[in-house]
Amino acid sequence: MSAQKDRRVSSFSFLLFWASSIPTWGSTRLLQELSPQEYFSSLQAGRASLAYFSHSGSPGAQPFLEQIENSAEALNDYGISVVKVNCPREDVSRYCRKENAVRKAYLFRGNVLIREFPTDALFDVNSIVANILFALLFNEVTYVETLADLQNIENALKGRSNLVFAYVPATGTAEHRAVMEAAFVYGTVHRFVLTTEAALLKDTGIDEPDVSSARLLFCHCQRATDPAQPCRRTAMEQALTMLNIHRHLKLMGAPLVTEVAEAPEKVSTVHLQLGLPLVFILSQKETYEADRRTAEFVAWKLLGKAGVALLSRDLVDLNILLRSNVALKTPDEGVPIKYLILEDTDEIITLVENKSEVKQIQEEEEDEEDEDEKDNNDQDIQDDQVVEAVSRDKKRELHLEQILALAEDTFHSALSEASRTVVLFYASWEAVSQAVLRSYIEVADHLKGTQGILLSRVNCWDTPGLCVKENVTQFPTIKIYENGERSVMYNGMWGTEDLTSFIMLSRVSCPLKLATIDEAEGYLRGEFPSELSPYHHASFLGVFSTATSEAREAFEEAGNILSGHVTMGMYFEDDALAFSRKYAVSPPALLLARRGAQSVEGITLTKKSTQDMVQMIRDELLDIFPEITVQNLPHYLQLRKPFLVLFSDGDIGEMESKEMLKLAKGRSQQAFVACWLNLKKTPVGRGVLKVYFATLPSLPVLIWVNLHARGRVFKFPSEQPITETNILSWLEKLKAGLEIPSSTLSEEDWKPPLPAYDFLQMMETAMPELPLHTSHRHEDTPAQHQPGSPGGDAAVQEEPSQETKAEKVMSPGRDLRGTAPRLAAREKQGKRHSEL
Repeated sequence: MSAQKDRRVSSFSFLLFWASSIPTWGSTRLLQELSPQEYFSSLQAGRASLAYFSHSGSPGAQPFLEQIENSAEALNDYGISVVKVNCPREDVSRYCRKENAVRKAYLFRGNVLIREFPTDALFDVNSIVANILFALLFNEVTYVETLADLQNIENALKGRSNLVFAYVPATGTAEHRAVMEAAFVYGTVHRFVLTTEAALLKDTGIDEPDVSSARLLFCHCQRATDPAQPCRRTAMEQALTMLNIHRHLKLMGAPLVTEVAEAPEKVSTVHLQLGLPLVFILSQKETYEADRRTAEFVAWKLLGKAGVALLSRDLVDLNILLRSNVALKTPDEGVPIKYLILEDTDEIITLVENKSEVKQIQEEEEDEEDEDEKDNNDQDIQDDQVVEAVSRDKKRELHLEQILALAEDTFHSALSEASRTVVLFYASWEAVSQAVLRSYIEVADHLKGTQGILLSRVNCWDTPGLCVKENVTQFPTIKIYENGERSVMYNGMWGTEDLTSFIMLSRVSCPLKLATIDEAEGYLRGEFPSELSPYHHASFLGVFSTATSEAREAFEEAGNILSGHVTMGMYFEDDALAFSRKYAVSPPALLLARRGAQSVEGITLTKKSTQDMVQMIRDELLDIFPEITVQNLPHYLQLRKPFLVLFSDGDIGEMESKEMLKLAKGRSQQAFVACWLNLKKTPVGRGVLKVYFATLPSLPVLIWVNLHARGRVFKFPSEQPITETNILSWLEKLKAGLEIPSSTLSEEDWKPPLPAYDFLQMMETAMPELPLHTSHRHEDTPAQHQPGSPGGDAAVQEEPSQETKAEKVMSPGRDLRGTAPRLAAREKQGKRHSEL
């Protein structure tokens, strides 16, 4: 076997030399011409040959002869000879029969016939080389038609070898030839699988595959030691050529993470040799395990695009700032190493994939005082992720032309110009305000040209008196004024989509009073103005009789509170009783029509207070089997129920969705929240799983966790199918205490790593002549705040473990703040706020 491998590597080396040189045509005639007797007597055991038996009177054979003569040189590189056998007229043996002439060519290994080919299948050099190698490698290249066939081969290879899966639209193409040539060279190292089935390419999970283009996937089955663990797949993004495939396989064969013990300038890996950058994760022994996981996470994300190395500061004396945690080395000669301070692995991936220019950190020696100041400033930014994001994006210019700036003398006149005026109250120096301004600009672009809506802004830092009059006590605040009078305050998420939805839905009266049954029926069918249809997901219709005025008034007040967040209608005419009976309820009642649902739900209103109605409507807005996102998670956490979460890497399967929905609709759904989380849409879920488990489990995985009691995490048995019956049986075992938790979450509170700034106390200390309102600040004693220490250094010293607590809940492999630079910054934590 080793001799065969050496022969293939030698052949490949020759191929590379041949591919990079200019051929000299006609120097040597590689197409042999022999008689049948000479040909069969010259055959050698184990050596392959392609023979074409020709009659001198066969003019139609000339085009084919030209193609096999052109292919003779390529086939000869693989030890395959090409022979034209001249048949005498009197020879009527099998291969020289006239009916076979022109139409067939024969492949022999020694004197054994391997396969006969119709000549129309060997139409050019690519098709000849591809088909000949395909026939010779039939034991090493498997053709598959279904996903099950592919998975069976993967399962057989797990823990032993890797798999190269190639899709070509048709055999005999240049891409097919490239795959076969790669299989000839690497067939003893990797298992090769080929298909021409477009449906199979789609089943492999490639996003929107172009079935007209050839694709190649490297399946890392050797790393899948657990039979239930799927083989990771890395797609080759370049075109399928021999050199690109060779390059890809070289990258796949390189170590996932290289540990180095020398300066980055001296390090050379296969990635740099092949023209790719090399990313260094800078570590030290205190954070080695976390940094190793981070490096592996980044390496999988950048596989085939960049190399990743782990460099310990304890082994190499780097003359760089201690805050640096990542280094980037490019393959370009003369380009210096870039040492960077990054917060999240996404920044590394963006840096490599988008080839972004990152400002190199200055490495000149600075005196200790200046360096301390830099560390403190950088740490202050890291204290708040919003502040950090705004600081990183501070050079981005804000285009505020579409948003009218208001002052005290223009405020009330502007409110009267439009039926609805949206006002953003903000402070120009405050980070959250700056972040919301960016969303607000996007809203203005989206609503440009919408009649009856004016978007405006008030900078409370310049006009504090106006903000006090409008009862604005926090920044940012958004209010919508209707005809310059009644206002509604926004209290939702600050994203563009949520803001736009709130502004558009606030245009509809809440609740909307309906005068006839036809109007009420149309309302339940969702007959809104067309421009509002994308913004509502459910419609609530309150039905009241004259005897239920108390419930009606509470419903109206609830509508005022929920205006902009939900669509609410109200019907209280004389025939309300007859109308409600159609839906099997009696006034006071609530009818709920969900978008896309075929039926209307009827709910009797037993509680008649405004707050009860508001809470009930908010609960009804929650989905039965929701997809958990960062935006909607707080709503489900407020229910204070255990979570049954199905984690999936993409959309969940039809069977799992059906079974989980049945479970969520069952009697037990009141006891817990059945939900799912898509890791592709919500990548933070990976960090959650890594907190739950030491290693990322195979997906999909079903988890039970009660965040509100004991924090124990249970994993549904992976060998059982996800069905309602199996899950309910498993939950009974959990209830009876028969299952062992996979992990238990820490009982530590998730608090800010530092106390909040007391700005009023700082201002009073700095400028005692200012008459500050003492009612707005805490009563401090001399023991609490020492002179010269505004901002509360004592509080920092009282809770030295808060930083450590924050690090414990970080998701390994996502956040770079657990590495050496964070440890270094912690040493100077005590003086972080003292310079304010």
